[in-house]
Amino acid sequence: MDEEARLARQKRIDEQAMAWWVRCDAGPLSKEDQTKFEAWLAEDAAHRAAFDDASRLFREVQAMWAGSAPVWRQRRWRAPALALLAASLAIFFWFNELSLLWRSDFRTGTGETRLVTLEDGSRVQLSARSAIAVNYKGGQRRLGLLQGEVWFQVAPDAARPFVVDVADGTVTALGTAFDIATERNQAEVSVAEHRVEVASGSQNVIVEEGQQSVFGAGAPITRPQSVDLFMITSWRRGRLIFDDQPLSEVLEKLGRYHHGYFLASPSVQRLRVTGSFDAANPLGTVRALEVSLNLHITYLTDYLVYLHE
Repeated sequence: MDEEARLARQKRIDEQAMAWWVRCDAGPLSKEDQTKFEAWLAEDAAHRAAFDDASRLFREVQAMWAGSAPVWRQRRWRAPALALLAASLAIFFWFNELSLLWRSDFRTGTGETRLVTLEDGSRVQLSARSAIAVNYKGGQRRLGLLQGEVWFQVAPDAARPFVVDVADGTVTALGTAFDIATERNQAEVSVAEHRVEVASGSQNVIVEEGQQSVFGAGAPITRPQSVDLFMITSWRRGRLIFDDQPLSEVLEKLGRYHHGYFLASPSVQRLRVTGSFDAANPLGTVRALEVSLNLHITYLTDYLVYLHE
């Protein structure tokens, strides 16, 4: 069996397992359905494995949900779990997108990059699922990085500083080119040409060419350190390069290029990933991670993909 056929077969089995789990979770099966269910389990060892994976997935998601969902949602979880999970993710994504639509001047969708030339000649390139707001007024050039990752190529203008508001701090250009990536209320600033000044809280730090610094709300600015700019800016060339990064961070970045969600069980989120991957093929990347990290994938269709042991 070739790889494509194997994946198609596994997805079909996973979807059947999810359907059976939802039916079992909704209440006792009829005698007829119980007979069909037992026959399906006995038909192939892969069926039992997929059902066990589905059960484990929903136990973990239910546990996360119970700690954060309103009480009325917790009570409705079981009717049915799969539909509620999918609907909740869709609603969250929709509200987030609507909020960005109102606040942003330029934005990108899933898997999209965009190059924008501003009125002063500065150029900004937005990575996937990124958004900026532009506020050029009076003697200042000010932008807000609302989400994602952006490359800035700043046009010189000594009379009007170029300032980016991000993660409850500011990045002021003292030169030409730099990259800012946001993640979990933090910002990573990487300088390609000249330098920038980072201000957060009561701190001010100069980040020189070839260096990176990280800051965020309630956290001190990290001391600038040398970084591999070729790796950091690989998204501009359609590649995603990771060097010993946690699987959770890798999946979060891959998610910007996928119409749906990548999830991982808590037991595998800290596994380290190193490699270069095609940004246009996030599902292929996750399948490669499945093999290289000796994991398993459970598909709730391609929209929701779950990595686990």
